[in-house]
Amino acid sequence: MSAATDMPVGLVLGSHMPAKDIVAMARQAEDLGFGEMWFSEDCFFSGGIAGAAAALAGTNHLPLGLGIVSAVTRHPAILAMELATLDVLFPGRIYGGIGHGVPAWLDQMGLMPPAPLKTLRQCVTAVRQLLDGKSLTEEGPFKFDNIELTYPAATRVPLYTGVVNEKGLRVSGAVADGTILSVLASPAYVEWARARITEGAEKAQRTDPHRLVTYTLFSVNSDSKVARAAVRESIAFYLAAMPNSALSQVYGIQDELNELLAAGGAEAVARDMPDAWVDDLAVAGDPDECAEKLRRLLDAGSDSIGLWLFPADQAGEIAQLTAREVLPRL
Repeated sequence: MSAATDMPVGLVLGSHMPAKDIVAMARQAEDLGFGEMWFSEDCFFSGGIAGAAAALAGTNHLPLGLGIVSAVTRHPAILAMELATLDVLFPGRIYGGIGHGVPAWLDQMGLMPPAPLKTLRQCVTAVRQLLDGKSLTEEGPFKFDNIELTYPAATRVPLYTGVVNEKGLRVSGAVADGTILSVLASPAYVEWARARITEGAEKAQRTDPHRLVTYTLFSVNSDSKVARAAVRESIAFYLAAMPNSALSQVYGIQDELNELLAAGGAEAVARDMPDAWVDDLAVAGDPDECAEKLRRLLDAGSDSIGLWLFPADQAGEIAQLTAREVLPRL
């Protein structure tokens, strides 16, 4: 499997930043010593394949993961073709990340599958076979009729899934090389997710290492209050977007969260959520506090942490401060 550098902290590029900034941020990630890049493809923002190619072309050695693309917005054969092309052009530097996609966006396109986990499982296993140069004929959520890539991958491209809940994590353990955990992952959730992944791997009799990448909303500032304020609205946004997920259930805030959402949606959550939620569901504070929170996520079972930098319009400055004041403390 492709490996990142020894630094267990990477930067997340993509839909939370303008497309024109992607290459510059990728170069900065490499120059500053981050371990890897991840590219998030949120529908109707910046394209994952195009953005990944630009970031890889603009850097020399840093690996990049797609984290994630939806299993249904491209046929798996087309996704495999794209990943294979990236691996031929940049051998050993691309990871594939596949997930369900946000239901509201899939509904907008009429693409919400009737059996999401079955669809995800077939997509991941089909992409794996095609990348490895195999011919595929099968029925299921997707049809394959004697499909084989003319130019398969040059190396073994690791495939990750982006899943949140119990059944999805078990599927990831059974079929994938790694899992990308969503923002809002607390240390308790990371431990819980790792256990569910292990259950799935053991049932499938998989013994290969399974790499766990945890995304986190991140802000560092010499003034802790400023850093915490920078992520508060985004925490509320994602809590409102995923109101009944394992992220909040495992953390133990489901009832209180539902009360806040009923009182006024994401605005009420941002205004009234306890400060402890900010401390536990994001990494924000001064350099010492941020380093300690990153260590907690690593100790809980994360192999790498992908930082979503906030405020987004200060991403370059935040990256520099992180490399100078936080990474050396790990």
